[in-house]
Amino acid sequence: QVQLVESGGGLVQPGGSLRLSCAASGFTFSRYAMSWYRQAPGKERELVASILSAGGSTMYADSIKGRFTISRDNAKNVVYLQMSSLKPEDTAVYYCHVRRIRRDYWGQGTQVTVSS
Repeated sequence: QVQLVESGGGLVQPGGSLRLSCAASGFTFSRYAMSWYRQAPGKERELVASILSAGGSTMYADSIKGRFTISRDNAKNVVYLQMSSLKPEDTAVYYCHVRRIRRDYWGQGTQVTVSS
């Protein structure tokens, strides 16, 4: 079955960096677009970034544009989110996502806390 396992979250000071990873299994990873979402306390889950299957096309939410970079390694079945210049408002649980055969799959999430 489809499994998405995120890692790399943690506590970081404002202005710092983190790299999140999502290891995927149970489907042909290279054929599907992958996304990162986040959900802050008391807020709805929001799309952060997406990358198409071949990795050539990406999209980003305006709030993180220029600070975050999504990438993927189709040989390793992993999608990454490199986060730089982190701000307190980036604090959230970050989720990996794939939509496959009209169904959404999510990882368990990884907590990112930006605080001094």
